[in-house]
Amino acid sequence: MNGKIFYGHSKPGESTEKWQSLGDHLAGVANKAAVFAGKFGSADWAWNAGWLHDIGKLDDSFQAYLLCCNGLTDPDYDSSAHGRVNHSSAGAALAELLFPDLFSRPYTNICAGHHAGLPDYHADNTGNAALSIRLQEGRNNLERITGRYENYLSEIKKDIKPPDYVKNHNFHFWVRLLYSALVDADFLDTEEFIDPERKALRSGFKPVIELKEMFDGYMEKKRAASPPTKVNRIRAQIFDASVRAGSSPGGIFSLTVPTGGGKTLSSMAFALTHALKQEKDRIVYVIPYTSIIEQTAAEFKSIFGPDQVIEHHSNLESERETPQAQLAAENWDAPIIVTTNVQFFESLYACRNSRCRKLHNIVNSVVILDEAQLLPPQLLFPCVDAINQLTEHYRVSLLLCTATQPSLPKINAPREIAPDPGSLYQDLCRTDIEFPADLSKQQTWEEIADELAVYDQVLAVVNSRRDCYDLFKLMPENTIHLSALMCGEHRSRIIQSIKRKLKTGEPVRVVSTQLVEAGVDIDFPVVYRALAGLDSIVQAGGRCNREGKLEKPGLVKVFVPPKQAPRGLLRKGEDTLRSRLALSDLDPQNPEEYKNYFREFYSKINDDGRNWLRELLQGQSLELSFRTAGNQFSLIDESGQQSVLVQYHGSEKLLNELRHTGPQRRIMRGLQRYTINLSRRDFEQARQNGLLEEISLGIWLWSGLYSEAFGLDLFGQGWAVEYFIK
Repeated sequence: MNGKIFYGHSKPGESTEKWQSLGDHLAGVANKAAVFAGKFGSADWAWNAGWLHDIGKLDDSFQAYLLCCNGLTDPDYDSSAHGRVNHSSAGAALAELLFPDLFSRPYTNICAGHHAGLPDYHADNTGNAALSIRLQEGRNNLERITGRYENYLSEIKKDIKPPDYVKNHNFHFWVRLLYSALVDADFLDTEEFIDPERKALRSGFKPVIELKEMFDGYMEKKRAASPPTKVNRIRAQIFDASVRAGSSPGGIFSLTVPTGGGKTLSSMAFALTHALKQEKDRIVYVIPYTSIIEQTAAEFKSIFGPDQVIEHHSNLESERETPQAQLAAENWDAPIIVTTNVQFFESLYACRNSRCRKLHNIVNSVVILDEAQLLPPQLLFPCVDAINQLTEHYRVSLLLCTATQPSLPKINAPREIAPDPGSLYQDLCRTDIEFPADLSKQQTWEEIADELAVYDQVLAVVNSRRDCYDLFKLMPENTIHLSALMCGEHRSRIIQSIKRKLKTGEPVRVVSTQLVEAGVDIDFPVVYRALAGLDSIVQAGGRCNREGKLEKPGLVKVFVPPKQAPRGLLRKGEDTLRSRLALSDLDPQNPEEYKNYFREFYSKINDDGRNWLRELLQGQSLELSFRTAGNQFSLIDESGQQSVLVQYHGSEKLLNELRHTGPQRRIMRGLQRYTINLSRRDFEQARQNGLLEEISLGIWLWSGLYSEAFGLDLFGQGWAVEYFIK
């Protein structure tokens, strides 16, 4: 090599003597990646990927690029490169030479994609980003470094085979986990060289045994301060059963507990005990809605301390994140992660390195899937398949935690934790759920408003924003409106106000969409629920007599509103419940009813995602479409929606910064709490009517009326349309 020195990374402002050699970088990445992938029996594969991924940096053009970026030149590197140089494809092409047939495919995917993301094999959807084209580029690149890369081949481990569990149908999952191990190792090794102070912040996490001691101390004080009510006694039984179950071998578990049964703390008790007994690395708590994730994270932070719990969701304000928390959110190396369904499942099918980087840290963890019935039916099969893959092959123990336990198709049978769920539901019954005698008889909003006005404290839950608005207009003064036409910050303030009024016994009437049904800890004596799916009705009932303080059961009254639930999943839920009620006298206090309900509900779903999975990620040739799959896999269909910002308490400063500096990450994360989604049709009409201002490219601010009473004044414009609910 004529005495040339090849660099992996430069350090701005430093002489080349202090730069990182390419050999040091490849060795560092290979070592780290092997440790990460060793947890799923793939250390040698990750080791090889580490040595291959940046081999293209041996090219003179890349070395000249590094020098040029630092204002230096070197006659040994003859290149006219002035921009970024492709250095990823050479490692992919070299893998083709070193390994036979399909054994090269893991390396070609992850090496070619370690910066740009896992590619599609064919160019149909992604053009020049396709692996088939990148490989041809890599072969050309490889010719230019012949005589150089041979010195590194002695590090490559030959004659290795994939783990026995890797088959055609789950090859994509294994590749994505290998990719995660490589890209996180690459990030961390680069960070260690470029910014050692930043690396130092990735420490200070407590071991599981200390976290469990903190949790046990917290629960001991909490139990001592809790009154000896029937509800608290049952909660204690559930908690103790969860602790006992934590000593079980790993797998899939279920915790079927009525609303208000203390499942949040019981599930954490199971997770900590299980993590300690089975030597798990961390606990990942997955929650369906950002509207409730903050209260769960706040509770855990009060127990374990803010530095031990990482929130990872879109509503998090950067000002609330410590530097340590920001780093841990990148790769989930903290002991307790609280995140959303969207973040968790979309990452498991992602192609981008920023989303996939954390995946290897899900391996050997305890995952709590809260409100399991809210998995999206249109992607149910890929979600269930991911659960099965994690628990069968990646040492994950997973807990399905809900009051309305679904019968998920194709899932490996879970082990129930709760002691005799049927008896629990009877013993913890605090409500009478009244279904309409005649499901064909609709009530007018005027009739429902008259009924609600009789009660001093009552909650009415309806199926859409429009329904919420129409009923609210007919209610007595001081009624509270709650819907997703209010931004997150507004809703949080309203919910806190509701809690205060309930606690002090003040009159409080609330009309809400279903956003209150999952995890919002409010306790009304009377709840009205518009006809919908059984799970929605039971969840709404969980806001009634939650603490069991009433002398007699609270009233949950189901009514038939003036119009059916919106088309889609809500309508399918309503139709399924109508069918179940027609077959027999349904007992909502019997958890077996939920399994029967969900079996019928899932049977009505036209496409559960299995064809999508088969067509893009399970081909016999392993010529897979990682990028297309990652782009298409979305738990929330945003294609028909547009986000808009609103001016509400606290947003003014951030909006001014946005106007002057543009959409920086810190600003946009802070503004998540001041965002509302509109349908595309409503967005376009508002824009045409001059009610929206584009304050930065593609970022819109609502300039119409925003009311403290009901949020964004969409319906005040007289638009009679159907709306998305939240």
